[in-house]
Amino acid sequence: MFQTAVKILKATTRILSNTKDMLPPLPLEVKVESLLTDFHRVERISPGEDLDGSITVEDEPGTPVYEWENDGVIFKGPFSQLQKNASDLRYSLWGNQGFLYRYTLYLLEKKHKIYSLHACALYREEKDTLYLIVGGAGSGKTVYLLSGLEKGLKLFATETVHLQIVENKVIWYMGSLVDNVRYGTLVHDFPRFLPPGSGHDPRSQWQEKIAIDLSPFCAKKDSLQNPRNVSFLFPRVEKGFVHPVWTPVKNRQKAEKFLFDNITQKLAETTLLYDRLAVTGLDRKDLANSRFQAVKELLGHPTISEITTVLASPQECWGNILQ
Repeated sequence: MFQTAVKILKATTRILSNTKDMLPPLPLEVKVESLLTDFHRVERISPGEDLDGSITVEDEPGTPVYEWENDGVIFKGPFSQLQKNASDLRYSLWGNQGFLYRYTLYLLEKKHKIYSLHACALYREEKDTLYLIVGGAGSGKTVYLLSGLEKGLKLFATETVHLQIVENKVIWYMGSLVDNVRYGTLVHDFPRFLPPGSGHDPRSQWQEKIAIDLSPFCAKKDSLQNPRNVSFLFPRVEKGFVHPVWTPVKNRQKAEKFLFDNITQKLAETTLLYDRLAVTGLDRKDLANSRFQAVKELLGHPTISEITTVLASPQECWGNILQ
């Protein structure tokens, strides 16, 4: 068996395969399907004994299947061929919507009590304020992200930001610094961030995304402990609004549900890998209960200064919040 191991934040995973080509290609490249659009770093480490989990890929003829063995997972099937024929490599074993991504979220929670928000995060250094723009695909995170960078905020995460509560401290860990952005969004609204030499067919500019490395705009620290203020923004971006509509979420139970649903989504949802293999969500009853307790503790922390929904146009999404 060929093997390697990776460390993502604090989660460590041994990866084995009878085919060398089925090991993840490290170091990762900046591209749409890369795990770098999910996580700050994916580091190659020595495949020692004391790791959090393991993934084994047995590349062989037959129908693709998988099974759990304690905290390890074994995949069997013609995976090298599936890799070549996949319609979308994001949904592969090593893709940014695939198995290692979700397995890492599972290990971070189970082994380290680190929770992962589907959110972009921006940091205002002079005021020690962290802005978390929380939402799924199409909610407007990218608009807030790029316009916030234009306004001088520092990047803390493009897609996933992690938190850990230790005693009375909330520790925030830097997330991904690469973002997948629709080419049309860059051309029409944020040309400053267009990579040199990039070009797409104008007919497909709103369908295709490109990966852009935003690490030159990142914050100086890759973790923040009890920043003075933390603001949660739940956006909806639509054209035509002259002034943004801010609606504070005053109901504590509603706020808890917003955050719990967000942190749970990627871990719990079933995924179709390689157009063929349905892999069920990785959530567990004990993890869900611990996650909910962590959400309640987080929202009761004195550093949380604002929880609000925002309806705004792309041009005015921040309103006067940064003044």
